[in-house]
Amino acid sequence: GYMSPEYLREGQCSEKSDVFSFGVLILEIVSGKRNFIFHDSDQYTSLIAYAWHMWSENKGLDMVDNELDGSYSSTEAARCIHMGLLCVQYHAKDRPTMPDVVFMLSNETDRPQPKPPLLTSQHLPDQLQDENKCSANRVTLTTLGGR
Repeated sequence: GYMSPEYLREGQCSEKSDVFSFGVLILEIVSGKRNFIFHDSDQYTSLIAYAWHMWSENKGLDMVDNELDGSYSSTEAARCIHMGLLCVQYHAKDRPTMPDVVFMLSNETDRPQPKPPLLTSQHLPDQLQDENKCSANRVTLTTLGGR
């Protein structure tokens, strides 16, 4: 799983923490890259930053995993990238709910435009930039009570 910004800031999950994790996961699936070991260049601090850059330059489909070799629907890939970026919004209030995510992934519908993510070095306050370079978004999940 991936920790949401509100968990990193306040140590508390919100009702949309899982939405954030899902957004990272969908970006990983589409790109074939892992967020916590993402190294595209010194220009991007994470897969989220890279996805935002590609999306904002209207080059979102360029981030699709080359292994797919064109065997995918460009409309569906663009929809997944769009939803991934909506799900990784810094503020929980800006993220959709999971029922909204399912609806928007399943239907051709208008989707809000994502805002630039704050989890990039270009947007972090100076005192947090060094902390962001570590793998703060990596977490191991364990089940409790034998579930």
